[in-house]
Amino acid sequence: MLWTAAQIFRTFSSSSVDQRLTVQRQMEGLREEERESRSPVVSASRPPVLSASPEAMQVEGLGNSAEEHLRRRREGRCFYCGRLGHLIARCPTRPGHSDIRIATPCHFQSKLKLAIIGQSLFGKEVYSNLRKHGHKVVGVFTVPDKDGMADPLALAAEKDGTPVFKFPRWRVKGKTIPEVLEAYMAVDAEINVMPFCSQFIPMSIIDYPKHGSIIYHPSILPLHRGASAINWSLIHGDKKAGFTVFWADDGLDTGPILLQRECIVEPNDTVDTLYNRFLFPEGIKAMVESVQLVADGKAPRIPQPEEGASYEGIQKKSNAKINLAQPAEAIHNWIRGHDKIPGAWTVIEGKLVTLYGSKMLQGSVPPGQPLDIEGASIPSLVTKNGLVLHGTDGKTVLVKNLQFEDGRMIPASKYFSSGETHSVELTDSDKEIVKEMRCIWMGILSNIPKIEDTTDFFKSGAASMDVVRLVEAVKQRAGVLLQNEDIYMATTFQEFIQMFVRKMRGEEKEDNLVIDHVIKETNNMTVKMPNQCFINGTFVDAENGKTYDTINPTDGSVICKVSYASAGDVDHAVTAAKEAFHHGPWGKMNPRDRGNLLYKLADLMEQHQEELATIEATDSGAVYTLALKTHVGMSIQTFRYFAGWCDKIQGKTVPINQARPNHNLTFTKREPIGVCAIVIPWNYPLMMLAWKSAACLAAGNTLVLKPAQVTPLTALKFAELSVKAGIPKGVINILPGSGGVVGQRLADHPDIRKLGFTGSTPIGKQIMKSCALSNLKKVSLELGGKSPLIIFSDCDMDKAVRMGMSSVYFNKGENCIAAGRIFVEESIHDEFINRVVEELKKMKIGDPLDRSTDHGPQNHKTHLDKLLEYCDIGIKEGATLVYGGKQVDRPGFFMEPTVFTDVEDHMFIAKEESFGPVMVVSKFKDGDMEGVLQRANDTEYGLASGVFTRDINKAMYVSEHLEAGTVFINTYNKTDVASPFGGFKQSGFGKDLGEDALMEYLKTKAVTVEY
Repeated sequence: MLWTAAQIFRTFSSSSVDQRLTVQRQMEGLREEERESRSPVVSASRPPVLSASPEAMQVEGLGNSAEEHLRRRREGRCFYCGRLGHLIARCPTRPGHSDIRIATPCHFQSKLKLAIIGQSLFGKEVYSNLRKHGHKVVGVFTVPDKDGMADPLALAAEKDGTPVFKFPRWRVKGKTIPEVLEAYMAVDAEINVMPFCSQFIPMSIIDYPKHGSIIYHPSILPLHRGASAINWSLIHGDKKAGFTVFWADDGLDTGPILLQRECIVEPNDTVDTLYNRFLFPEGIKAMVESVQLVADGKAPRIPQPEEGASYEGIQKKSNAKINLAQPAEAIHNWIRGHDKIPGAWTVIEGKLVTLYGSKMLQGSVPPGQPLDIEGASIPSLVTKNGLVLHGTDGKTVLVKNLQFEDGRMIPASKYFSSGETHSVELTDSDKEIVKEMRCIWMGILSNIPKIEDTTDFFKSGAASMDVVRLVEAVKQRAGVLLQNEDIYMATTFQEFIQMFVRKMRGEEKEDNLVIDHVIKETNNMTVKMPNQCFINGTFVDAENGKTYDTINPTDGSVICKVSYASAGDVDHAVTAAKEAFHHGPWGKMNPRDRGNLLYKLADLMEQHQEELATIEATDSGAVYTLALKTHVGMSIQTFRYFAGWCDKIQGKTVPINQARPNHNLTFTKREPIGVCAIVIPWNYPLMMLAWKSAACLAAGNTLVLKPAQVTPLTALKFAELSVKAGIPKGVINILPGSGGVVGQRLADHPDIRKLGFTGSTPIGKQIMKSCALSNLKKVSLELGGKSPLIIFSDCDMDKAVRMGMSSVYFNKGENCIAAGRIFVEESIHDEFINRVVEELKKMKIGDPLDRSTDHGPQNHKTHLDKLLEYCDIGIKEGATLVYGGKQVDRPGFFMEPTVFTDVEDHMFIAKEESFGPVMVVSKFKDGDMEGVLQRANDTEYGLASGVFTRDINKAMYVSEHLEAGTVFINTYNKTDVASPFGGFKQSGFGKDLGEDALMEYLKTKAVTVEY
């Protein structure tokens, strides 16, 4: 059936929705026919299109020719009035069509027909995102396949059915190849989009489209024109980097600027980190934004200034020798700017050696073995952390890896002991996998007739892209996660197999773990503390090189600098955890073996309990004896408890209706969730880690944990012990840093399936929202509290005073279940207060490492200031300050234990949690049990509660009516690893400890079999 344009528009005004949709499809056919009529080259796979004569396309009553219609369609104008911006329904010349809801081509006026010219993953992402934003990609022009492998851009376009052209070249002897030009013209693009292109594109192609061509360049033009712009940004030590989207002209990166974006260059940024953090993700967004600006007619053309312009070409290996007679930062910039290609090199013991992975060394230089390097005035040092180079300014650079001329790469720390490893004996199953690895090598090294044990990967012609192919192939076929550096360090097939088998078996030697410990002599012992991010079984600096100071609350001094993790570090940690879960030995491990590893970890924590307690006391201000018994002691108990659960996670059978005459069996399975995020507070740094991590790991998950920014050190020491226990790489990842960056990224990350959080209610709400919006990840929240403690007149007064004080002042009041409000029956109120004050006067406030200290410093200065403000508010509202309320006059963050009485229900301190050593006491009338219950429950929190009475009936009645997740009767703070812990109402949901906690980290699968 042949439709004229007039018939189409008449049908629009009188047809049903289904008919209108049919007509719309026919209109698409006319548009396609227009394209075909102007295209000398047609894809063989394109279906035939109906043709229509110019007369058949004339619009009734308007006298417009078919050519006029085609012109209006190309320009995005209304068919009827010829103006831009109309839907048919809004065209002023056709009011009778006001009921029409299907747009003419002018609905698409802000979208363009694009030709993508380029390659790489970046090109693919630009292509995909432009299509998502409604632009039509009419052709993709990319590089030919290499060794049978198509470029990522080509693969994506071919999958979508977009025409793909793979020209080896565009011109010969300076002239455009006619067949290439003809094929390009056939797609009829309105603009060329060039995200990344290694080919030379003739100006006849650049200028052909209506809107010309736009190009992405990874520098802030006019600075660093030419290739390798990212490298030169680092080599020159630029403080800012960025990219430019510009209009192509006949110069080299000289065209008018359309759009620019910039970012800060971090001290230890590399080409990879700068690209992955900013240039890649923001560049994709900018290319889409640029195309839309062009489509909307708003794209600027700002001439590039010549002032400040620079041009640098591609560096060659011969020009990349390091000048060691300059400041350390210049040496560092030269090395990182040439990493990985072509590689900065120097001469060591007469041999050319290339240096990779440099960073500025902070703090003191670790001891090491001297090494003379050509051109260095001071001998370098081979240390356990790497090769230390000295700059002329007295500062130092640390280099991670060295590569020799034969392609062999080693850790710089192993320079004097490289190659000293024992040979792994292969089992029969190993030998079968070796055959598959040999096939993978053969597929990549197609020019080699046979892969021998001595075949060298790089000497056989492999390049950096082939390293990526090998790593990905091994991951897909064997489920073993390798790093690119692993290939560089095992270049022959025999070395590769030895390395691969060790990785597959999880035989990661402890002595391979390099830790730049902070060493302190304190508490009559030597304490060794890691202070870097722990990602994929390795301690590493933050991606951006940032650090921050962690403070000793006892005197306000700096303990050490700690890595300040970035969102990029979160992404790396999640990737490692995901790989460990899906492909590593952890996911394949027998549950009982997993339990044995957790038992071993608990044993190591016990062996290091004094060191852990000392770190905890130093970093958080916890009294050492309490840290030893509770912070560390209960952490050990928690891991042992959940280790015992590993082989007891089981489902059940479920009777269902039978599908007669057949039978059915339905059973359930408890399975791990996957990658879990854990965010913990600063009051019990190690114990909160244990409460959540032990259950998470026992269930078979992997995790990324963010300790509180102010108390990261015991978490990092725990990471060190996990390696010694044999926990595989990637299973545990620890990221110190801010909640706003690390915590937020964890909540937003699409690959995290569960998040466990302990902290404030407002932050818990934000986390819950982020988890819902990202990927609806499972959440458990242990939030704020204002726990009531009711003391009746028939209580055991001695016990009530002792436990009442413990309920408030335990751990300096920094206790989530602390009794935030104590209700005392009127007849015993004064006696209770007097006895509490007498005991407080005996309490020793001082150094938490002193064994006689009862009360240590508050965790950090900001918290102390909030507590003092809290007390000021209580006084201003009319509560009676009976004791304390002030900062102790001594260095550090010490606060006097405080008592308020005459606290009325409407007051701020009666409603809000102090999270400090502040006892808030209210009277209730003798015998008014219902009244005090109502007051106790008049809060949005419901974490814990308590009651003291000798009357068991009264105690049980009160416990049944208190709205809290935990009720203590004639005791307080009595938690146990086997008893579930968690709150009601705005104190959160989900449980820590006990079997209930295990269920937080499992999912239930139902399986039905018919037989």
